[in-house]
This record gives sequence, structure tokens and C-alpha cells, in this order.
Amino acid sequence: MACNTVGCFSLFFQFILLIPLVIFSSLFLPTTTAKGFSIEEATVYDLQLAFRRNQLTSRQLVEFYHKQIQTQNPVLRGVLELNPDALAQADKADHERKANAPGTLPALHGIPILVKDNIATKDKMNTTAGSFALLGSVVPRDAGVVTRLREAGAIILGKATLSEWSHYRSNDAPSGWNGRGGEGKNPYTMDGPCGSSSGSAISVAANLVAVSLGSETDGSILCPSGSNSVVGIKPTVGLTSRAGVVPITPLQDTVGPICRTVSDAALVLETIAGIDVNDKATIKASKYLPRGGYAQFLKKDGLRGKRLGVVRTFYGFGNDTFMHDTFELHLKTIRQKGAVLVDNLEINNIQEIFNDQSEDIAMAYEFKLSLNAYLGDLVASPVRSLADVIAFNKKHPKLEKLKEYGQDLMLIAQKTNGVRELKEAVLNMARLSHNGFEKLMITKKLDAVVVPISFFVSILARGGYPGVTVPAGYEKGAPFGIIFGGLKGSEPKLIEIAYSFEQATLIRKPPPLRKLKV
Repeated sequence: MACNTVGCFSLFFQFILLIPLVIFSSLFLPTTTAKGFSIEEATVYDLQLAFRRNQLTSRQLVEFYHKQIQTQNPVLRGVLELNPDALAQADKADHERKANAPGTLPALHGIPILVKDNIATKDKMNTTAGSFALLGSVVPRDAGVVTRLREAGAIILGKATLSEWSHYRSNDAPSGWNGRGGEGKNPYTMDGPCGSSSGSAISVAANLVAVSLGSETDGSILCPSGSNSVVGIKPTVGLTSRAGVVPITPLQDTVGPICRTVSDAALVLETIAGIDVNDKATIKASKYLPRGGYAQFLKKDGLRGKRLGVVRTFYGFGNDTFMHDTFELHLKTIRQKGAVLVDNLEINNIQEIFNDQSEDIAMAYEFKLSLNAYLGDLVASPVRSLADVIAFNKKHPKLEKLKEYGQDLMLIAQKTNGVRELKEAVLNMARLSHNGFEKLMITKKLDAVVVPISFFVSILARGGYPGVTVPAGYEKGAPFGIIFGGLKGSEPKLIEIAYSFEQATLIRKPPPLRKLKV
């Protein structure tokens, strides 16, 4: 059962995570096991091979990540809470590995994973969306995606930090900030990490864990992944279950992997995708699930024969000639790998989409309705409605930094009433998506579009479309990504394209060693 007071669980965790160490762990902590295996930057495939060769155990892996977190997290703030049962889960995985024939266990068996703190775990950890208002609440069950991870033998290492309430509390709050954990830091630049799945991206980038889960409503997987030089997959809405996830809007919410490689992301997506009776959208989206999973689409020649659209509207770099030149080189690489680039395309109704307020209207209505439903389903909770959350924030301004950041988005959502305006907004979003992005993809017979991190994430968000981001470069040390986006259910093509691009470029590099000031 989760802690039922504001401070009781936090005391131990703060002791572990707020030790003022000042140097990245790579300077002091061993990154190689006694048997010669290097854990840092290791992929899931690397880790499984090390398990089979008896170079590594799951316990050793968890202990390594614990040390990494203890050293780096006081500054990076990528991890909000550790699972006190992680070592026990690791021991269980090690025992099961010895009892089973090699190659018979799932790909994520014995692999530690961080899940964003809006994803419910029915264990000793809290699920709070970063807010003290939900500290001590008790969830009725694991989130659907967590159930699948546990069935695959993955180890739930802990909860990743996030923008509080998935950045649907206030427009004034910094991206990556929450009341419980403070503000996360990009390990490359020490500035903002972008997006609400900030801790998931920070932690994977800085080798605090190999793989993680994030969630996206509009940009919250794709943006932090690009900004922290990791791979993120934003799945088709409904492909992965949202049951047990603190919501913003069922129209756009989706759960997806954040990892260091496309191959790891494909394995995580393969594990968490599928029907969940507690999320009806997964039934409808199940038609998109490929037989044999997603790992089969990890093809080095995956770009060959693909038609990729280039929409120059989203290439607005201003005077930044470096990024412009970098992306032109990437487009050249994509051509060299056998893809057909259809350049200088336009989404005909792009200005109407830019100016439309339907997404904001729909989010406000849906946030109130869906959050009230989530809170009402909890076994125990200090708050039972959005109105209760607002009241809690006002009562505890120091805890929630109310004076600094406010709660304007919540107040707007609380004022919504009725469904007519919501229905109109939803219909309008569907019309704009159909007449815009979908029409472009169909008429030009595209497999995907290729764009930088930009407003394009909102195009994908509004229509429930999938996207994959891959590291694309570093501008004065700051990472940026490249996005491949497509129509609903196009994850197999997107994985082929993204993997082929990744293998042709191999751009990602770990964060630089630097002194960390607490």
C-alpha cells in the first residue's frame, strides 16, 4: 500500500536522492562488471547477452542503476521515487533465468524500467503525477501497460519525474517541474528537458536506466526525447492502454517507450501494446497490431523504397544555418538509403490548424471529465475531483509553489460545463486532420513525413497519429531530434524508417562528464 501521509515515504527517498554529490558517476563508479561487461549505454540486446554469458545479473544491474541515481539524481531530478522491491524482483528474475532454457524468456525479462509517475503501480510506490495532492492515494490496480511489463518479467525500478499533472496545471510552470521533485535538468545542457515525460528522457539519456515509459498528449514523448538525445515512440492512440494512467484527454493520451535506441523502443512497444478490457480504445486499435510484434521491423534497409514527404513549413530555423545544413545532410542520407523524398509539400489547411482553438477546448472539457473519473476510481485518495485538487493547491501553496506557477489550466477546465462545445471541438479536430495531414499522406502516397522537432507534434497529437523521434545532432551541445510521422497504425513502417536512419547515422552520444552543482 502507498504511504498515506505527505512525508512518510519521502523521508527515505529524499535521503537517497538528495545527497549533494557533485560529479557524474562515471568519474567514480565502475561501469564495467568484474567479468568485463560495460553497462553504460548497453541496449536490451546487450544486457540479455550478458545475462546468458553470466557476465551480469539483474541484481547487479539494479544495484548499478541505484548508484547512478544516487550520484546524479540530486541535480538531474529524473527519478521521483525508487521501488523498494526492485532488488527482490531482480533476484526473482535471476532465479527464473537459471530455471529456464536460454532464449525462452521475454525480451524484457530481468530488465529494469522506469515508468512516468502518472502511470499507476499497485505496489509500495506512489502514483501522483508529481503532485502532493495525490501523495498517499491508493490505486485499484496496476496500469494496463505495467501489467504487461510485469508479465514479461521486467523490473519496475521506480517512478520517473514529469511536468506536474503532465503539464496540465499551469502555462507558467517550467517544463519538467513538479511539486514533489522540483525541476528536471537536461543532462547535456543543464537547462529545461522539454515535455512532460521529462524524467523518463533524462534518466535514459544519463544512464540511470536503460529503458522507460512516458506518455504523450501533445509532444510529451517526442519533445523530451529529441531534446535529450534519445529515441521516443508516440504510438497511435489506443495502441497501448491508458487504463490506470492519470489522464488529460482520452482523445489524445497515449503511452509509449523512451529508450536510447530504436531497437529497445520497438521491444518495449511490442511488450506494452495490445488489448486491455479497461481501455475500450485498445479494442478498436487492435486491428493495427502486427503479427509477430515490432522487432521484426528492425531492418537496416528499412528506408529502401519508402516515400517520405518533406513539409517545409516545419523547417523554420530562422537564422540557424547549422540545423538547416544538418537536416539537409540527413535528407541526403535518407535518399542514399533508397527512400524517395517528395519535397516542398504543404498541408493545405495549415493556417486554419494553426489558428484553431478546438484542441484547447477539448482538452479543458476532457481533463475535468476524465480526471474526475480517475480520482473517483481510486481505493483511497486525499482528493476525489478536480475541484478538490484546486482546493488542495490553494490550501498548500508552499508545497505546490502556487504563487510562482498558479493553476490556470485547471481553473479553466473546472469552469467547463455541458458537452455541446466539446462535441463541436472534437468534430472540428477530426475534420481538420482529415482534410489536412491525412489528405496529404493519401494523395501523395506517402509512407511517412520527415520533420524536425516542431509544431508538427501537434499535428500528430490532434489526429491520434504515431511518430518516432531519433537523435539528429547537437547544436552547441544541445541535442535535437528528427521525427518520422505517419497515419494511424503505421508503426511498422515508422520503425523500419527510424531504425534504418539511426543505423546509417549513429548520432547519439552520452552526456558529457561535467561537475554538477547542487
